Amino acid sequence: MEWGDLSQLQIDAIREVGNIGAGNAATALSQMLGRAVDMDVPVAGLVSIYEIGNTLGAPEDLASAVLIRVEGDFSCNLIFITSEAEARNLTELLISMDLGDLSEDQQAQMQDSALSESGNMILGAFLNALSMLTGYTLPASVPAVAHDMLGAIMNVVAAMFGVMGDTALLVRTHLHVKDVDQPIEGTVVMVPDPGSLEALLAKLGV
Repeated sequence: MEWGDLSQLQIDAIREVGNIGAGNAATALSQMLGRAVDMDVPVAGLVSIYEIGNTLGAPEDLASAVLIRVEGDFSCNLIFITSEAEARNLTELLISMDLGDLSEDQQAQMQDSALSESGNMILGAFLNALSMLTGYTLPASVPAVAHDMLGAIMNVVAAMFGVMGDTALLVRTHLHVKDVDQPIEGTVVMVPDPGSLEALLAKLGV
């Protein structure tokens, strides 16, 4: 089944999974930071995997991504994408210690570790939403982190996952952390494997 074959009811059900996942992510991030985190109403949509980059920004924009592979009853790839500046803001919130005495490589390693942890937590929140709604067990791989121009990252995504499907679910939202003026914007991209979408829709009863 392709995304284009879905009924409006089925699309709405999948979008609702994304909305619940975004809410779970805000709650998990609040617990991690020890601060209140509010969330704008998520915007969920379906786009061609080859148009994701154009949807998120200019190809030359610097971006960070965290990717996990999900196996089990609903196999898919999940990616958390944010701008490089937003990723830096997020990791600075997570790393409270002074990094001034560390080398640039050590600082980069610590920031990547924090980004991996936060991205894994956000993507895990989406998996928990799916598991809660379906009863599925959804084991995930160790997260991988990438930094590059947005166009370059999405070209890799299209090359890796284009053989699995042409369309992806995007869930975008702004997270407002207490005492932080600038909201954090991030997008979760879900690319299901062929055949797994039917099982998910059957479990959702649509």
